[in-house]
Amino acid sequence: QVRVVESGGGSVQAGGSLRLSCTTSDNTPRTNAMGWFRRPPGKEREFVSSKERYGGNEYYSDSAKGRFTISRDNDKNTLTLQMNNLTPEDTAVYYCGAGPHTGRYDYWGQGIQVTVSS
Repeated sequence: QVRVVESGGGSVQAGGSLRLSCTTSDNTPRTNAMGWFRRPPGKEREFVSSKERYGGNEYYSDSAKGRFTISRDNDKNTLTLQMNNLTPEDTAVYYCGAGPHTGRYDYWGQGIQVTVSS
């Protein structure tokens, strides 16, 4: 079974920055895609950003573009999300997912809280 472990997160004031990291126990095509999703309070889970191991394609939601940067260390099976200029609307539980492609995520972390105060 592939393990997915998130770290980082926490609380910050609006305009601040946070960095999320995610590490998997797998470096096979099963985890070609790794991505971040989030579930704001009272809302459905939504896509934030993803990056593929093979090809290195990156994807961002409209809300993440220009503020968040995704990076990936394939040797360490680690995905990082640098979040800048945070707003209270970014408050959510953030989840890391991994799967064979960006349309399918089979493995998930437990989630990590990000709280942005105004």
